[in-house]
Amino acid sequence: MRQKRITLKDIARETGVHVSTVSRALDPVERKSITEEVASRIQAAADALGYRPNRIAAGLRTSRTMTVGVMIPDITNVIFPPILRGIESVLEPLGYASIIVNTDSERDRESRLVDVLRDRGVDGIIHAAVLRSDPTIARAAAEGLPVVTLNRMVEDSQIPYIINDEDAGICEMLRHLRDLGHREIAHLAGPQDLSTGQLRLAAFRNAATSLSLEFRPELVVTARRFDEQEGARCIRDLLASGRKFTAILCANDRLALGAIDELREHGIDCPREISVTGFNDMPFLDLIRPRLTTVRILQHSAGQTAATVLLQLMNGDTAENIPTETILPVEIVVRESTAPARPDGPQQPA
Repeated sequence: MRQKRITLKDIARETGVHVSTVSRALDPVERKSITEEVASRIQAAADALGYRPNRIAAGLRTSRTMTVGVMIPDITNVIFPPILRGIESVLEPLGYASIIVNTDSERDRESRLVDVLRDRGVDGIIHAAVLRSDPTIARAAAEGLPVVTLNRMVEDSQIPYIINDEDAGICEMLRHLRDLGHREIAHLAGPQDLSTGQLRLAAFRNAATSLSLEFRPELVVTARRFDEQEGARCIRDLLASGRKFTAILCANDRLALGAIDELREHGIDCPREISVTGFNDMPFLDLIRPRLTTVRILQHSAGQTAATVLLQLMNGDTAENIPTETILPVEIVVRESTAPARPDGPQQPA
């Protein structure tokens, strides 16, 4: 026979408290309104009876589904698992489940997936794949859906965003290269329809000026995507141009790894002939040679921060208590892919 579903009334009868008290005790948000002793006793009874909450019924009562959409641009990018773990560390203890979707950084797919998540009734969205101009998510936020963007931002929008200190990261990395004697420094820029690509290119230009280095537009190559294939393609373009450079500052680690591999294909040693740097400090870089000098971002903390801000939005906190902009600190990590510039100056790429 099918076993009868355990209800709040059953737990109330077992513990001798009112049903409303049971409801508060088993709600991660409302639990704090009763004493820990009572909450623990009710939880123990619920566990012993085999109680499982009816999320559909609860959603009808509260107009919440206890689900959150998390949008990422590339599920194969190893930078995202630590970010997702940070998000889960905040949301899961409160009873939320995450629906993770992958946009492949395609505008049409991203737009469709926003609608899919809204159709599923998510209580909010953490968007780590947003474009600089993104009318679909902007419209969703304007219509009242709690939205936070992570690692990126939507221009001309009031959507709260969590980003890294792009200016400080790029400036400190450029300073590191300058202090190694490099003056002919190329930049592999990220896609300019993404705020990360645009902000890091602007930071490179500004840092060059502040460090008394010449900004040379002809040494800037813009990637179409943040991946290894584009890093390799950008290097081929640089080498084919015949322009001289001794170092390459890349807008992310995957571009840098593609760049190093392509330099190797042309018989150019990194870092003896050309130094290469990245941005993000994604996992497993220690397993790749040369070990990459890069800018470390707070991946787990970024996820936690985004989830915390989203909770504020979903709980209806007043606007003045919710930060529109959160900039997380970064640090450079010096490894093996950078070395002093050759004393005889930049070599003509082969």
